[in-house]
Amino acid sequence: MNRFDGRRKKRRFPGVLFSILLSCLILLLILRGISSVSGAAARQEKESLTRAVYRSVIHSYASDGFYPPSLDYLKEHYGLVWNKERYFIDYQPIGPNLMPDVTIIEREDPQ
Repeated sequence: MNRFDGRRKKRRFPGVLFSILLSCLILLLILRGISSVSGAAARQEKESLTRAVYRSVIHSYASDGFYPPSLDYLKEHYGLVWNKERYFIDYQPIGPNLMPDVTIIEREDPQ
């Protein structure tokens, strides 16, 4: 009946392995949560930009009596700003009394 026969060392290894696996699982869940929040924020940002563009276009038509001929007109007269490195806005005017075709495309990261 030797108390110091090394049994404790054998029992420690599964405990350490379990701790490492649990830590990796928690880290993975945290990274997945951050990614999910980041994706939701990007979608919200694009929706906000879309609303701002259409709001400016409609406001221009209501104030001036015609739809803006270009995005530059919206920037100058209605203060429309956006992150040009992140979003590309394709603005195609159809006519002075027809709603323009607006497409907002999220650019890929250059990394």
